[in-house]
Amino acid sequence: MTTTGLNIAAQGQLDLLSLGALVHRLDPGIIPFRKANQCQIHVSGGEFNVAANLADCFRMKTGIATAMVDYPMGDLINERVRAMGVRPFYKHFKHDGVTGPNMATVYSDQGHGVRAPVVFYNRSNEAGALLKPGDFDWKAITAGGVRWFHSGGIFAALSPTTPEVIIEGMKAAKAAGAIVSLDLNFRAKLWQISGGLEKAHQTLRRIVANVDVLVGNEEDLQKGLGLRGPEVESKHKLDPTAFFGMMDQVTKELPNVKIVATTLREVHSTNRHDWSAVTWVNGKTYQAPTCELDVLDRVGGGDGFAAGFFYGLLTGASPEDALRLGWAHGALLTTTPGDTTMVTLDQVQSFAQGGSARIQR
Repeated sequence: MTTTGLNIAAQGQLDLLSLGALVHRLDPGIIPFRKANQCQIHVSGGEFNVAANLADCFRMKTGIATAMVDYPMGDLINERVRAMGVRPFYKHFKHDGVTGPNMATVYSDQGHGVRAPVVFYNRSNEAGALLKPGDFDWKAITAGGVRWFHSGGIFAALSPTTPEVIIEGMKAAKAAGAIVSLDLNFRAKLWQISGGLEKAHQTLRRIVANVDVLVGNEEDLQKGLGLRGPEVESKHKLDPTAFFGMMDQVTKELPNVKIVATTLREVHSTNRHDWSAVTWVNGKTYQAPTCELDVLDRVGGGDGFAAGFFYGLLTGASPEDALRLGWAHGALLTTTPGDTTMVTLDQVQSFAQGGSARIQR
């Protein structure tokens, strides 16, 4: 047991196993969809992004347990999963050629300047939402050892059965000795059609009872878990007072949670953000530096942070160093298109240690 309070296995066939839904994101760049005539296709999914980032940038052994539809969009997504170095554990579904089931589509332009990005979904008849307990052979998946298990609040909101799969997976991973994390990733639109706030609180509370490490800001904690808002207001978006002010409640109501972490972002325009990150680890608080970001594509920055932070914890870094790695990787991820990493570990470490954007010759 370290200063983090986590007892992380030294080795395992998988450093991290994620459970969630894979999606493809259509991105027309800075052109709004209502005027777009072409798009890039990015493969994404909050839980997958963490596994992909850890495999590609941080060279860790990762896997994803998820739904896969046997049709061309599924083939495209599967190709990207393998290209990122993630080992898939699929529950396969056949497509009927007309109505599905489908791999979900996310539509998201990049916005520009004073125009914010616009995000909407088509998750109709989504294969990921059909996943239910018993679909994965957790004993076989975890047989070689799993050091860390990760899932998220987006997947939990998809259907009545997905939270049960998360809990089943978390219990199996815990039995195999894994640390368990959840990114609350509260999305009002998704919970609105899945039973509202009350349902979100009940569902996420049940899931969080199995969790060691929680990723989420004070809004996620309030809206996702029903915790009371902080008594102290933050003076600005980068002020961690409100976040840290909620940790007493976390300790009291979620005693199994040893770490809570989140990014802090002050948005000046779509392409200019101030960026920091904070974590509460076993009763102690840490804050990363603040930097100015020139943002190309903000989607995936939070998952980039989580991946770098988990990498630090998995490799025995101090809480402060782990936080800086997450902060640095999340920042760098916003400088490239798409939802998953295109940067190298050297670049992340250099930025985490205070490196600059001077040309590297």
